[in-house]
Amino acid sequence: MFTKILIANRGEIARRILRACRDLGIRAAVVHSEADREAAFVQEADQAIGLEGSSPAGTYLNVPALLAAAERCGVQAIHPGYGFLSEQAGFARACESAGFAFIGPSPETLAAAGDKAQARRLASSLAIPVVPGFDESAKNGQVLEAAAQCLGFPLLVKARAGGGGRGIRTVAGTEDLPAALAEARAEAHGAFQDDRLFLEKLLSPARHVEIQFLGDGAGRVVHLHERECSIQRRRQKLIEESPAPGLDPRLLSSMADAAVRIALAAGYRGAGTAEFLVDADGHFYFLEINARIQVEHPVTEIVTRIDLVAWQIRLAAGEALTLEQSDLERRGHAIECRVCAEDPAKNFWPCTGRIRQLHLPQSPGIRCDSGVIGGEEITPLYDSLLLKLVASGSTRAEALARMSRALAETVVLGVQTNIDFLGQVIRSQAFQQGALRTDFLDLHFRGWKPEPALSDQEILALAAFELLGSPQPSGRTERPAGSDDLDPWSRLGRWRNLP
Repeated sequence: MFTKILIANRGEIARRILRACRDLGIRAAVVHSEADREAAFVQEADQAIGLEGSSPAGTYLNVPALLAAAERCGVQAIHPGYGFLSEQAGFARACESAGFAFIGPSPETLAAAGDKAQARRLASSLAIPVVPGFDESAKNGQVLEAAAQCLGFPLLVKARAGGGGRGIRTVAGTEDLPAALAEARAEAHGAFQDDRLFLEKLLSPARHVEIQFLGDGAGRVVHLHERECSIQRRRQKLIEESPAPGLDPRLLSSMADAAVRIALAAGYRGAGTAEFLVDADGHFYFLEINARIQVEHPVTEIVTRIDLVAWQIRLAAGEALTLEQSDLERRGHAIECRVCAEDPAKNFWPCTGRIRQLHLPQSPGIRCDSGVIGGEEITPLYDSLLLKLVASGSTRAEALARMSRALAETVVLGVQTNIDFLGQVIRSQAFQQGALRTDFLDLHFRGWKPEPALSDQEILALAAFELLGSPQPSGRTERPAGSDDLDPWSRLGRWRNLP
C-alpha cells in the first residue's frame, strides 16, 4: 500500500479522497491554485503545494507543475479525482513515466475507454447497441457538418474527452451547427485541454441510467448495480439515485452484463461507470465510459456499503479485487442532490461571492459531501458545485422524505444557490411517482422562477423573528406555524438564497 499520495484536484472530490486516505492510513498532499489557497481541502491536507496562477490551464491542468509537485512531496501515487486530467491517457502515461502510480485505469485503457468515440467503437465490436452517431476523427468543421446532414437533426455535439456535461451542445437544425461546434470545441479545450468532438443523435424521450463497476486489470470485474441520472439541466446531472425506480430487472441485468463485458474488453483497473440511455420502448443504448470516480458515487456506496475511493487506491496499489458479485447486494435506497452556486433568477447562471454562513444538516440517513466551508470565496474559475446532499432510507419514499427535510435544513448565506429549486423538484408529483426522463425539467419546470428577493431590512427582521421567536404577553416565545420540528437554522432556511 502507498504511504503517501498526491491529489491532483480540488474542492469536494479532494476532500473525499482525503477522507479515504485517512481511513487507509495514507498521508495525502494536495496542490492548489492561488484562488484556492484558503479552501477547505487545502486546510485539511497533510501537505499543500501552491501552484502559480489561478486558471485551470495553468494549475490543475498543468502536467509539468503537477509532476513537479509530486516529486517535491515524495509521493508514490497521484489521484486525479474527476474532471480535469482524470481521463487523459497522456497524463496517466506521464505519471507512470515519472515513477508515480496513476490511481485510475492504465493509459491503454484510458485511450480505449476514456475517449468517448473509442469507447463507442469498443461497445459496437462487442455487439452492444450504441446511440447512432459520427465518431471519426475530424478537426475540419465541414466534415462534421456533412456528417450531421447524414445523421439528421436534432443531434448533440459532444467532446470526446472529459465529462460533467462540458463540451456538449444540442443542435436543432443546420443553422445552429457552426456555432455549436465552435462553442463545444472551446469549452472542451478549456476544461480538458482536448478539443476533439463527435456527433450523436439526440434520443428523446429517454432515461439516463449508468452501471458502476470495479476491475483489477487482470480479468476480474464486478458491477455495483445502477444509478438513475435522468434529472439533468444543460446536460449536467442534478439528482441521482439508486436503485433506478420502475425499470425492468431483466433490462438492468442486461445493462450490467454489457458494462462488465466492456470493462473486461478494455482491461479495466479501478472504478468506472458505463452510461446508457433507455428509450420509451425499454431498449438500451451505450453512451460512454466514465473512466474515473463520478460525482454521484456516494449513492452506490450507501446502498452497497462499499468504499469506492478506497478501492480505487487499493487496486492502483496492486491489491487483488476480492469482492464477489454475489456479495454485492443492495440495501435500501439512496438519492443525491447537487447544491450549486447558481442564481435561479438568472437562468441558473453560476454566481460568485463569499460564503458568510454555512449550515449543513446532521440527521439519520443524511450524508453531506461538501467542498466548501464558511468564509470561503467562490470564484468564477471552477465548477459551481458546492456540496452534495445524500439521503438514504429503507424505501425510496423514506429517502425522499429525508432529502426534502435535508434541503430545508441546509443554509448557505453569501451566494445564491439552487437549493429551493431542488426541493421543489424532489417534492413534485412526477418525481415522487418516478416518472423520470432526461427532459424532465423541460416538461415540468420550464419557466420556473424563484420567489422575489427580499430587501436587507426584511432579511434582518425575518431572521431575528425566526431565530429568536416572537415575544408573547405571557413571556413565552412562539415559533412560526409548522416549524416546531425544525431547528433555528432550518427555520431560517427559506431565506437561504440571500446575497
